[in-house]
Amino acid sequence: MSFAFHHDKPRYFNDQYENAKQFVVPFIEKSLAIRPGMKVMEIGCAEGGVLKAFTDKQCLCVGVELSPSKVENAHKFMKAEVESGLITFVNKNIYDIDFQADYKHYFDLIVLKDTIEHIPEQEKIISYLKLLLKPQGHIFFGFPPWQMPWGGHQQICKSKFLMFLPYFHLLPMPLYKAVLKIFGETPTKLVELQEIKETGISTLRFERIIKDCAYDTVDRELYLVNPIYKFKFGWKPRKQTKLISSIPVLRDFLSTTAYYLIKV
Repeated sequence: MSFAFHHDKPRYFNDQYENAKQFVVPFIEKSLAIRPGMKVMEIGCAEGGVLKAFTDKQCLCVGVELSPSKVENAHKFMKAEVESGLITFVNKNIYDIDFQADYKHYFDLIVLKDTIEHIPEQEKIISYLKLLLKPQGHIFFGFPPWQMPWGGHQQICKSKFLMFLPYFHLLPMPLYKAVLKIFGETPTKLVELQEIKETGISTLRFERIIKDCAYDTVDRELYLVNPIYKFKFGWKPRKQTKLISSIPVLRDFLSTTAYYLIKV
């Protein structure tokens, strides 16, 4: 089923752009000035909406995306920026040898917005990103904590009931799969949702990985109401209370997104 905006690519692009301009960039700029000429990469950039907020500031951007159709749309939506040399879209895996050779210690800032929760072996990629960062380079992460009400991305379910059912993704895997089958989810969707369940990440685990990989956390912000909901549903963003944010296990159940800025 999913929501209509999942299929409306121009709207999706604009929602991502406005969210990045109004919330992501200001969060980063509390600690790191975004300057013209700064080299910025986004991993899993989709159609490039997030990066447009950085090209607006004359950053030199690279968008990495594995989906050829999304890269094609990105070239359409950001034609002027591509032609002016402000942005390049790369349809390849960042682990490719050619990519490493072209961008070793190249970026001032790397962005992963709603991406890390889909990547297996998160310790591997977070450690690997040091190879692509300049000394003192920064990484922005934005992701839904796994235990949050819709951390299983159940909004992509075919069943309207499951789309809105909170927390059921926390069921043990056999029971979770059984529920999905009972409500008529397709084999393809079952695989997709199972993969999300296997790669979902909590703030506690994320912070443990950051520490193990010898990064410093520059800033963290948790939201009770995700800023992107302003553009999707018209809901007012709300930051999580300091008390809830300070309780590692509880905060993930009650926060719909987490913003982190880390540095080498």
